[in-house]
Order: sequence, then structure tokens, then C-alpha cells
Amino acid sequence: MSKSTAEIRQAFLDFFHSKGHQVVASSSLVPHNDPTLLFTNAGMNQFKDVFLGLDKRNYSRATTSQRCVRAGGKHNDLENVGYTARHHTFFEMLGNFSFGDYFKHDAIQFAWELLTSEKWFALPKERLWVTVYESDDEAYEIWEKEVGIPRERIIRIGDNKGAPYASDNFWQMGDTGPCGPCTEIFYDHGDHIWGGPPGSPEEDGDRYIEIWNIVFMQFNRQADGTMEPLPKPSVDTGMGLERIAAVLQHVNSNYDIDLFRTLIQAVAKVTGATDLSNKSLRVIADHIRSCAFLIADGVMPSNENRGYVLRRIIRRAVRHGNMLGAKETFFYKLVGPLIDVMGSAGEDLKRQQAQVEQVLKTEEEQFARTLERGLALLDEELAKLSGDTLDGETAFRLYDTYGFPVEPDG
Repeated sequence: MSKSTAEIRQAFLDFFHSKGHQVVASSSLVPHNDPTLLFTNAGMNQFKDVFLGLDKRNYSRATTSQRCVRAGGKHNDLENVGYTARHHTFFEMLGNFSFGDYFKHDAIQFAWELLTSEKWFALPKERLWVTVYESDDEAYEIWEKEVGIPRERIIRIGDNKGAPYASDNFWQMGDTGPCGPCTEIFYDHGDHIWGGPPGSPEEDGDRYIEIWNIVFMQFNRQADGTMEPLPKPSVDTGMGLERIAAVLQHVNSNYDIDLFRTLIQAVAKVTGATDLSNKSLRVIADHIRSCAFLIADGVMPSNENRGYVLRRIIRRAVRHGNMLGAKETFFYKLVGPLIDVMGSAGEDLKRQQAQVEQVLKTEEEQFARTLERGLALLDEELAKLSGDTLDGETAFRLYDTYGFPVEPDG
């Protein structure tokens, strides 16, 4: 019997707790004291000042399951969500962190034990491949000599993005700040799925999937590009909960894990949809997660900044509901099923359920009225049309003022 997503989350935290890590609660999706960030998008965000030596905690090892949103700014996945196996606006990032405590040796050994030990995730060792930064001989030797991975499954990745340190295996918080080489662990789903190992021309296929990124923070990058050594080398790791759940539940798409299957059924119920393979169900199941948790963390729909991103996600979900044939406001009805499926990670949401539902309901009703006005404008403009193309100004107004889609799925 494979583990549920909630059990996988708990097992990860339990494992690192047993290795002397403090279990720390997920921080808010609204980053604290970091104006450079729209939303929390990685487990390390709440520890940024600790890595920089500006903040001191009473522990030197931590583990979290961090709520993350990527839908705007650098990580803008919104238009892909629902159409691929692994794009989400909201996901949970499992992480373990060392603040000047252990470094490469222990970080790699911990990851290997959790993934392959019979007591924990029990993944077949021969299915795991790893990448290291081209010049990181230390990490390469730990994988080869201590862990025992054959050389043909350890891949060195250089500066493959056109500039020094611009590499899939060199992690940087931004243009400045903590950074360092990383090692990534990939799972081979098997030759019945197309794709090649990392670094190969076929690496974008779905056969080899990155499941865990282990960052060795060694430097603080300055504005002029120089790399200053950090006072204490540290470790920051991230593993997408939904990805590892897909691997452990033997499915190839994140949308086929227990958590999403349950949510998709709830979406079908409230919209009246009968075809469970319809992509719109996946869009809505993903979007209720980001919208509900953003509102619970204090973001309100508006026309600027975070509120604007939230409004766009809500409207995209509502449009997909309309495409499924939803006859009345439906989106807010998914908050309850979401709380049920999130387990311990849904406790904050549960406390604010009524308010979150009210915000979503009001926003959906307002959008319905806006769409009606937009449709009236569209009819007016179409009646005036001499050719078969709407002018750019009207099209932009429909998009900007009335929320009409620019994406083809509208």
C-alpha cells in the first residue's frame, strides 16, 4: 500500500527530526521583510537572514514543509498550469537546512538514506541518477566513493545558461545574495516513457524527473558579481512534495496523486463535469490551493501587486469552471474539500474557512458582473466591425478592464 501525500509529508519531517533537526512551521506565503519577493517560493525564504548571518536561531538544523506560490515574477508558471504534469501555482516544498552545522557529506548521506532505506521511502537505488556542478569534485566523490553510485549515473553540469555560474547546478537566490553549487537527484520512471538523462538532448522528456535539489551555500554574491565566501557554509534543500508523492505512488503526473484525484472529484461535483480527464478540472484543482492559502495569509483580490496576481488566478479558475458548464458560483465550495485533503498542512486554513469562502464568493460574483458588461462591449464592437479582426485597443480593454482571457484556453 503506497503512502498518502499527507503520510509522505509527515515521514519527511519525522526522518529529519530523528537526525536532530528542529521541525519549523511553514512561513506565510507573504514574505516577511523581503521586498524583492512577491510570494514565498522556496523553503529557504524564511531562513534567508540566517544564511546571511544577520539572524540567529536557537537551532542549527531545521526541517520544514513550506507552502509556496509561483505565479508572477521570476517563476511565472500560470499559463502552463493544468496542461503539463508538473506545473502548479501552489506546491509544498519539503526541505532540510543546516546553518553552519553539517555540509556536503551529511546532506548527501541523509538524502540517500531517506530515499532508499527500506525503513523510509525504499526507492530502488538503480533508478536514481545525480547531477553535480562541473567543478564540484567533492560532491562527485561523495556520490561515487561513499554512496556508491556508478560513474555513468553521476553527471557533471557546467555553465549551461550562457554565463559564469549560470547553471542548472549553481543555485542563486537572485542577482545578489547566498548562492553555491548544488547536486540534484533524479528518478528514472523507466524506458516506457520518453526522455533522456539530465544534460542530454532529450532531458526535457518525462522519463527522468528531478526530485530533490541540495544546495551547498558557500558564497554571498555581490552586486559586481564577485563571490564572497559565507561565514559558515550551509545547506538548503528542496523537494517538491507533489513530485515525490507521484514517484512513491507510481504515477507519472502530479495530478494523479491521491491529493489531486480527490480534489478533481470535488471540482467535478461542484461544476457538474462528467469527464474526469478534462484539463479544466486540473486547472481549478490547482488554483483553489493557491487562492485559498493566499487569502488565509492575508492577500485580498485587487488591481495591484499580490492582489492582482490572486485576482488573475481566481478569474482563470472561474473561466475554466464556465467552460465546464458551471451554472452558479462554485469556486468557494472547494475550500472545505481542500482543507480535508491537506491534513495537518490545512490547519491554518481551517481556522479561517468562513472568511476565505466569503472572499472567493464575492470575487466570483463580481467577475460574473464584469464579464457581462464586457460581453455587452464586445457585442457593440463586433456590430461596428467591417472586417473580421477586433482592433488592439478594444482587445486590450476587454482583457485589462473586463478580465477577458488572452490565453487560447479562454
